[in-house]
Amino acid sequence: MDLEYGERYEAFRLEVRAFLDRNRSKRPPGSLYSMPRDALTAWLDLLIEHGYWARTIPKEYGGYGAEPDLLETIIMDEEFNRAGVARGMMAQGPSMLVPTLLEHGTEDQKRRWIEPTMRGRTLWCQGYSEPGAGSDLASLSTAATEDGDDFLINGQKIWTSSADKAEMMFVLVRTEPVAPKHAGISYVLLPMDTPGIEVRPLRTMSGDLGENSFNQVFFTDVRVPRTNVVGQRGNGWAIANTTLAHERNSLNANAESTWLRLARLMRNETVNGTSALANPVYRDRLLRLQGRVLAMKANSMRVLTCNLKGESPGLAGLVVKLQNCQLNFDMAALAIDVMGELGVLYDHTKYERENAFWQTHSFLSLGFIIGGGTAQIQKNIIAERGLGLPREPKPATTGS
Repeated sequence: MDLEYGERYEAFRLEVRAFLDRNRSKRPPGSLYSMPRDALTAWLDLLIEHGYWARTIPKEYGGYGAEPDLLETIIMDEEFNRAGVARGMMAQGPSMLVPTLLEHGTEDQKRRWIEPTMRGRTLWCQGYSEPGAGSDLASLSTAATEDGDDFLINGQKIWTSSADKAEMMFVLVRTEPVAPKHAGISYVLLPMDTPGIEVRPLRTMSGDLGENSFNQVFFTDVRVPRTNVVGQRGNGWAIANTTLAHERNSLNANAESTWLRLARLMRNETVNGTSALANPVYRDRLLRLQGRVLAMKANSMRVLTCNLKGESPGLAGLVVKLQNCQLNFDMAALAIDVMGELGVLYDHTKYERENAFWQTHSFLSLGFIIGGGTAQIQKNIIAERGLGLPREPKPATTGS
């Protein structure tokens, strides 16, 4: 087994390290929504100029225009993670909408939306879940009715992350009321300043973490051009699943970042001055986590090898989201246990450690177990598509 990248790729690694040594201080401080927009866009412009962000996006859509190379992507992720610098902007627009537009969008939609999204000039939110349509998303009832060249949208979305900050939404609406539920949905691009949109924040147990604020969104006769439909009208379910696939990929924790997080736990967190590794109470849990992280790294290499050969990783690819999200939650839970009574503090008290890194990470990773398809949904996918087990039976219906 050859795990070496080779001379060409190691030279590329040195280029990435040199760039980070020269420029890491230019990365604006703060989170995506707290940093000044002009500072964010200047940083993303610099990354795109050197090919470290939007690397394979065609130049005509504002990207760098390189050919896809999985090993280069892995190296960039490794080096940016080691430097503690995000490689671009981890948001719904770049990670979910842009790849969907590249696959399904019109030429006008690609030219209009991809560049400002990748360069941080337009922020997006995702209008999927509804009070009566969560895991069974195809049951959504938010409706769009024709009115000349426009649609009028009425209904409600819930758990809409960052709807209070985004300029645009990609939203699923029912445009064909008499069609079967999977066949009557359209995928629409919607400006958030359109009259008739009301955003109401939802308070969660994590308080206001800024990056992942939840909201309810209400639509009352919201007018949007029919040209804002992505793909064919009524074919939104297929397009929505493209977006969901990219959402799951965005939630697949990078193996290197998870390993660095484990090292942070082993190095920084102590019990009465004793490291977690040296404490017999926590050593067993810590080493079990280490074994899971190493297994995840090995599985990532397996998936990478399949991708390089143009082969499907099969079951190895299906388990990644489920395992990674649970692993990161379990890691944060151990860190909080190690901190003892200080582990329950996260609301910016003077005793808080590292700006509540582990508490924040615990809340977010718990949310990721639910987001992008719940753990239960992921287990069904693994069982049915990966192991070939019978499909889960549908609930029985009763006659009237």
